[in-house]
Amino acid sequence: MNRAVVCIVGRPNVGKSTLFNRLVGRRIAITEDTPGVTRDRIYSVGEWLGKYFTLIDTGGLEPDKDDIMMSNIKKQAQIAIDTADVILFVVDGLEGLTSVDREVGEILRKSGKEVILVCNKIDTSTTPDDIYEFYELGMGEPIVISAEQALGIGDLLDRVIEYFPEDKETENNDDIVRVTFIGKPNAGKSSIINYILGEERLIVTDIPGTTRDSIDSYFTYKENEYIFVDTAGLRRKRSIYENVERYSVVRTLTAIDRADLCVLVVDATEGITEQDSKVVGYAHDNGKGIIIAVNKWDIVDKDDKTYLEFEKDIRSNLGFINYAPIVFVSAITGLRINKLLDLLNVVNNNYNLRISTGVLNDIINQAVLMNQPPSDKGRRGRIYYGTQISVRPPKFVLFINDKELMHFTYIRYIENQIRNHFGFSGVPIQFELREKGE
Repeated sequence: MNRAVVCIVGRPNVGKSTLFNRLVGRRIAITEDTPGVTRDRIYSVGEWLGKYFTLIDTGGLEPDKDDIMMSNIKKQAQIAIDTADVILFVVDGLEGLTSVDREVGEILRKSGKEVILVCNKIDTSTTPDDIYEFYELGMGEPIVISAEQALGIGDLLDRVIEYFPEDKETENNDDIVRVTFIGKPNAGKSSIINYILGEERLIVTDIPGTTRDSIDSYFTYKENEYIFVDTAGLRRKRSIYENVERYSVVRTLTAIDRADLCVLVVDATEGITEQDSKVVGYAHDNGKGIIIAVNKWDIVDKDDKTYLEFEKDIRSNLGFINYAPIVFVSAITGLRINKLLDLLNVVNNNYNLRISTGVLNDIINQAVLMNQPPSDKGRRGRIYYGTQISVRPPKFVLFINDKELMHFTYIRYIENQIRNHFGFSGVPIQFELREKGE
């Protein structure tokens, strides 16, 4: 995607994530008065006056800190800065200019990018005299805003779109497929995305809970455009202590709601867990395409039966998504990552597959001839005809004589007959039963 990129940068707790949420129109980044809450780069799409752009939120920069997490945050922020066409340098108008602001400003000056100085947390219509000290940064007159109160946002966006390069695409693209990676913490979701993207897009450490937000990345594969969404792993309730962790769970479920496809990443060293079953169950119930990626396969002790036994265990524990393809991968060695990407294309095609009414009824009539619908007290169920009413996911309406006679096991039989002809690998099939005359 050759879309203009706007990056939000600044020290911790100046309101970057609040501004990010304001600009994209929904709560994506977690906002808490806790330094370091935003750890990775977080992507979304913003729009102003009909112009669309990619917006990136970054972790708070503290140049003097040398701990592992801050080192990773600085690396992520630098990648975002290098990618950006326009940088929003956010400072705290209430706290005033700090030494860290000066250091961040020095980093931004060296970038050579267009920088807009944004003075946040000014909730009054009159500009306080204190903000003039920010001229010391040498970045011109600051735009005064309150991200929390939505004051000055229009003026800021007017300035932002002035800096968009002429060769950048500003139209919206509805063909992008959203793929959300789900699973328990430390299963390797971020590592898989990083391998695919070929860069350290997401912070990966062995510190539990490194990913807290749901984080978007753009990727193109075989002419299909995707947005990859990394999510915080769902923990058991007793393991959720702080507010930020609770927000992470909400973000994960929201990311599934907004997804087209979900990739359940399973830790091969642990197998299927209760958390895996719950999160993929939520995706199934909401009609999402599903792929199961068993990660860390490179470090599993294997013999000629290991693969089949692991697959059998998955099918046993996740019987409600037997339609989901399974791929055994390694984010470290790249084992079968290309197969995972090919499966994304296959499942996306199935997610959009439409069957003509004539062909569908040929399948149904043949199925009824082989196995009659249930009967009760001499009255037999009848399927008059069926039709597909939607895709993403595929949904079929069956017109019948009596809903009480149509047991769910028979509907499952009809589903299996449809799958025998068209596959629908990775895709849940939904049915709606209507009695004649409804």
